[in-house]
Formats: sequence, structure tokens, C-alpha cells
Amino acid sequence: MQLTEILLFNSPTPVYIKANGELKINQRVVIDINGSHELGLVKSTADFDSKVTAEFVRLATNEDNRAHCENCKYTRSLLADIKSEAKKLNLDMKIGFISSNLDRSKLVINYTADGRIDFRELVKILGSKYKMRIEMHQIGNRDESKVLGAIGVCGRETCCKLFLSDFDKVSIKMAKNQNLALNPTRINGMCGRLLCCLKYEDEFYEEMQKKMPRVHSKVETESGIGTVTAVDFLKETVSVEFNKDESTEVKVFPLEEIRPLKTNK
Repeated sequence: MQLTEILLFNSPTPVYIKANGELKINQRVVIDINGSHELGLVKSTADFDSKVTAEFVRLATNEDNRAHCENCKYTRSLLADIKSEAKKLNLDMKIGFISSNLDRSKLVINYTADGRIDFRELVKILGSKYKMRIEMHQIGNRDESKVLGAIGVCGRETCCKLFLSDFDKVSIKMAKNQNLALNPTRINGMCGRLLCCLKYEDEFYEEMQKKMPRVHSKVETESGIGTVTAVDFLKETVSVEFNKDESTEVKVFPLEEIRPLKTNK
């Protein structure tokens, strides 16, 4: 179904409106979600396997943008107080980002937790204090990073903030396929989870794993029989060690110039 995908400024989950050919990528729009007006950004129009989850209201005006900025300042000012109230109730949860809709009638508190949290008392206290409808949304670490944004280990803004709509499954096997050191500071993103980009080239590394000889295996080369000490998937080269007359020499060969050692059975 042809739909227009809208990225919200206060939620990691995109919403979909009826396809609107007049809307352009990166335009700010006001949309209606169950009677609540929210600010969003047009991402794309395509055939999505989804249903309409919001209604288009108007292109965002300067007044809408100002209201959004003021709301951001306001919700940030509430963060410390909300964390304090949650701590008083001994709730085992981490309060993440807080947002409100444009007319500031609803406050959405996003949090992470290992299990289910009974936050009914917290909602009651906050609703009475702020005179707003309170919604609690449990999210994942990746979702929090997607909304808040961060600079990744590559020096660029995180992919989840820039363009990812959904999170593909990323496994430790993908890091192993790329011969990466399994150091959390190297293979984890700002969210504390495995880097999303490990998925991007996994198919290539899977194929190269099949082509490349294993480290420590014996191979035949034009220089004789040697032992594989390292492989370079990107350059498609193999480092081979030769032991001659109590001396050791390592040579680098293109993949096509080496052959697995044939053993008699």
C-alpha cells in the first residue's frame, strides 16, 4: 500500500499516513494520532506493509516549531523531578527521554527496564502534579539512542538516528566473521548493544569465510608449503609463514595464488 512514512521527534517508532504526493522528503508536518497533534518529519513515500496509523493535519508552521522547541525545554526541566519520584517508589527503571504533544496536554515518559514495572502510582503522582495526561512507554536501548542521537565510533551520527526505521538482528557471530576483537568498546554502539553496522557487510564476510583458508592451516604456494598466519578479507590476501633452516619468513599472497594442502587419506 502506498503510504507516507513520518518520523516523529518524540518517538522511535515511525507512523504512516495516506500517501500525499504534495509532501516532500524532510518537510516538517503536524499529524494527528488518536486526537493528539504531534510534530514529525517526512521520510519517504513507498509501498509499506503497514496500515494508516496517523492523519495528516498541515505542514508545520513557525508557531508549531516554536511550540516544539518550548516543549523540549519544558520536558527536559522535568527529568530530574520524575527520576526522583520514581526513586522514591523504588521502581527499578531507567527514565530515558520525555516528550509532550504540541498543545502540552500529554506527557510521554519513555523508560528502559529488565522486566514489567508497576508504574500506576507514579502516573497518579505525576498526573496530579503536572495536570497532564501521563503515558509510560517501555523502550529498548536502541530506541533511546535513535531518538536522542549520538556520535558513533566512526565519528558520524549514529545510523539509527540518521536513517534506520527498524532494527535488524545483530549477533556476535557477525563480529567474529569480520575478525574483530570482541571488545565491547569496539563492537558496541552508544546504546550499549552490538553495532547495527555489523549487519551491513555480513553477507560479504560470510562468503569470504568460505573462500579463505583457516588460520594455522597448511597451504601450497609458489614458495612451497607454509602455514597461514593471517587473512585480509578486504584485500583478499593471505599471510603465509615458512620455516627454513631455523629461520622464519612470512610472505603475503593474493588468494588466487594459494591452494589448500592436499593430504593423503
